[in-house]
Amino acid sequence: MRSPTPSEGLLADEYALEMMRAYWLAGEHRRRVVKEVFFRKAPFQGRLALAVGINQVAEYLTQLRLSEEDLEYISTLGFEREFVEHLRGLRFTGTMHAVTEGTFVFPGEPIITLVGPIEELTYVEARILNIVNPQTLVATKAFRVVEAAQGDPVLEMGLRRAQGGDASIYHSRASYIAGVAATSNLEAGRLFGVPARGTHAHALVMLGGDEKEAFRLWAESQVKLGRKPTFLLDTYDSLRSGLPNAIAVAQEMGIRIGAVRLDSGDLAYLSKKCRQMLDDAGFKDAQIIASGDLDEYVIRDLKLQKAPIDMWGVGTNMVVAADQPALGGVYKLAAVEENGAWSPRIKVSENPEKVTHPGGPKQLIRFRSRDTGYYLADLLMLPDEPLPRPDQPFLIFDPVHTWKRTCLRNFTVENLLVTYIRDGEWALPQQSPAEVTAAARERVATQRVRFYEEIQRLTNPAEYKVDLSEPLWKLKMQMLDARGRQ
Repeated sequence: MRSPTPSEGLLADEYALEMMRAYWLAGEHRRRVVKEVFFRKAPFQGRLALAVGINQVAEYLTQLRLSEEDLEYISTLGFEREFVEHLRGLRFTGTMHAVTEGTFVFPGEPIITLVGPIEELTYVEARILNIVNPQTLVATKAFRVVEAAQGDPVLEMGLRRAQGGDASIYHSRASYIAGVAATSNLEAGRLFGVPARGTHAHALVMLGGDEKEAFRLWAESQVKLGRKPTFLLDTYDSLRSGLPNAIAVAQEMGIRIGAVRLDSGDLAYLSKKCRQMLDDAGFKDAQIIASGDLDEYVIRDLKLQKAPIDMWGVGTNMVVAADQPALGGVYKLAAVEENGAWSPRIKVSENPEKVTHPGGPKQLIRFRSRDTGYYLADLLMLPDEPLPRPDQPFLIFDPVHTWKRTCLRNFTVENLLVTYIRDGEWALPQQSPAEVTAAARERVATQRVRFYEEIQRLTNPAEYKVDLSEPLWKLKMQMLDARGRQ
């Protein structure tokens, strides 16, 4: 049996069609609304997340179509012929504002804002979240791993444990944007320009059973390619067999060892012993690579133990974000067009963190100190508010604990939201996937040094101010008060 090819057009929830039909029957399907993508809580008990997948969302929206096969399937679900025919013309004709790929974002901030007809924005909800949630989650995890490595190269090796082919490719890309040095995934390398690297598996040693001869075969192969070989040591015994055989082969062949890889055992102890044995044998330039169920916490602890490890191979725990399977990104209505103006909408909940910010399409700005170069705070504003003037003090306040106030001075302002799509058409300069990926990676590198280290801490990080402008806060309070009186 040949596996079917998934349809991008049908990557939507069934209830979206039910809602679209209700809007269509009521003649409300072309009513313009504002919807926002955001997350309520940062992953991994941190403060921030790294937004990735934005460009893919824009590509999906501009290419949205329902094929004849899609329409045939929809017709089997019980919808009338007229509604199915109406769906034939489904396109995204709206506008998409979003943060630039590779931007650090915080809870409650609009990562993506869509403006357009309600039927279009209803249909695309699930696919947008399906793109942004996992890629942002993995990128954030990878960033934490890279930070824990403290400048050592990190290799992404998670293809075999990723949830399917597409996930492996895009999660490899997300990891690279976050700062990972290379990937084992060839397709990620081809599509996005991620450097592809690899060593060898235990099978190379096990095939003939003689470890030394296997290492010789491997070394000869690598030398012919002009490379210094990397030897995987733990097939039998890293210290008693693996490393002595690697050293012996290199000495007999008169070549240098590029690196040795430890894939199991006490990595702190083994790396220290390996370093000593390599140095004593005259291979002081040989690097030590560690792998085997690593994550940011293991790497951090090994660094604290001064393990002489030069490079880290990280797979499962990073590409599947093993300690948190999903990012709680959501997609909520913020405003409805009435008589040519935006009428705000708010979702009220017993849980305060689930109460949404009304109005839109909002501005999202980031303050940066001219004195220190560090980011100071983010601010959500209504669309018609003027930007804060850098030459004047600006007061911000916590939207929950309003007595917490900070007066900002001598700052610059960056508007984080850019227009990707305008009236259904791509609005940015065209770039290749590799160019977009490289630019996003550079953006991460530029931003990370502008946030205080305390905010990036792996455990119990410091808070970062994300406040509402006074007009937006007053609007929210007025709407909550009105709801409370009903």
